[in-house]
Amino acid sequence: MNILRFSDLCAQGKVRGQRVFIRADLNVPQDDTGRITEDTRIRASVPCIQQALDAGAAVMVTSHLGRPTEGAFKPEDSLAPVAARLSELLGREVPLVSDWVDGVQVQPGQVVLLENCRLNVGEKKNKEALARKMAALCDIFVNDAFGTAHRAEGTTYGIAQFAPIACAGPLLSAEIDALTKALAQPQRPLAAIVAGSKVSTKLTILQSLADKVDQLIVGGGIANTFMLAAGLPIGKSLAEPDLVEQARIVMEAMKARGADVPVPTDVVVAKTFAADAPATVKAATDVAEDDLILDIGPETAAKLAAQLKAAGTIVWNGPVGVFEFDAFANGTQTIAQAIAESPAFSIAGGGDTLAAIAKYGIEQQVGYISTGGGAFLEVLEGKLLPAFDILQQRAVQA
Repeated sequence: MNILRFSDLCAQGKVRGQRVFIRADLNVPQDDTGRITEDTRIRASVPCIQQALDAGAAVMVTSHLGRPTEGAFKPEDSLAPVAARLSELLGREVPLVSDWVDGVQVQPGQVVLLENCRLNVGEKKNKEALARKMAALCDIFVNDAFGTAHRAEGTTYGIAQFAPIACAGPLLSAEIDALTKALAQPQRPLAAIVAGSKVSTKLTILQSLADKVDQLIVGGGIANTFMLAAGLPIGKSLAEPDLVEQARIVMEAMKARGADVPVPTDVVVAKTFAADAPATVKAATDVAEDDLILDIGPETAAKLAAQLKAAGTIVWNGPVGVFEFDAFANGTQTIAQAIAESPAFSIAGGGDTLAAIAKYGIEQQVGYISTGGGAFLEVLEGKLLPAFDILQQRAVQA
């Protein structure tokens, strides 16, 4: 993907004395008192900010936080807690600037945080007047927010159209490189794990991947629908019978390419959906009418683990069972361990996937952990994200 990279501009000495506007993703969870409960995104944004400061830039950073109403500020919408945490991480004061669209005072070697960008009227709908005003604030626009790359908003798309220079920060660049390595230029075999409660939410991803991957491993409620398509009983398990034909089409498309959608040969069932429900391992052919399938069985997990250890590239989106309940966590844990032990390049994304990675402590063994949920899914669907699109356009013009 042909884009300008901020790191290259810094290395070329083109950033010194310039006004740099960084769109970061600082949308962190907070408790009822406004205290930040998890700061991964803030910590992930620091390298780009530090890079700009070290290069001698006057640095402006903004992000959205939550879903505020445009033009109607409420205290809970403020980035003030983020400014305080950024100050700690950078070891310097990071002032928070409100009402910044018409002008910002910041000198080279300084950094300011611009208040929640989604408070600005016209941000969500990418109004040109707002985009032009924001672009006028800077000499270089840096998008470092992959989590919002699938949205064409004022600070993710519009400003990139009109800023003198538009480029990708280190986080966004790393996402592009990892996704290219996994999907555009993969080492074969390419295995994809797509799991979740519903086929309908991931049907386009399954259809897109069916043209690319060598193994399409399905899990969760999605696997139940594929089991129906294979003629297996699923009892009262979560599934979408109206999408059985679509599942069958995906299986046929894979088969025609000599590829595979492995359907579970054994499963873990319970009579109720509860953490303390007794778990029973059954052959996939023996599921009773009152059974709920809550995990893949040990035989299936072992087969999939062997395939993953022999893969060249692994894309992982979604746990394969109800891993939050320990009795139904073996499948996801086995998959996670296999990915950790596989020599394949692996990329993982999605909130539940990240929770499973954290639960099993394999962060260091996954090749790349994507910071974007919706954006990651849209790339898997084969879509060109708006933020990537505009940066490519601007790179051609540069």
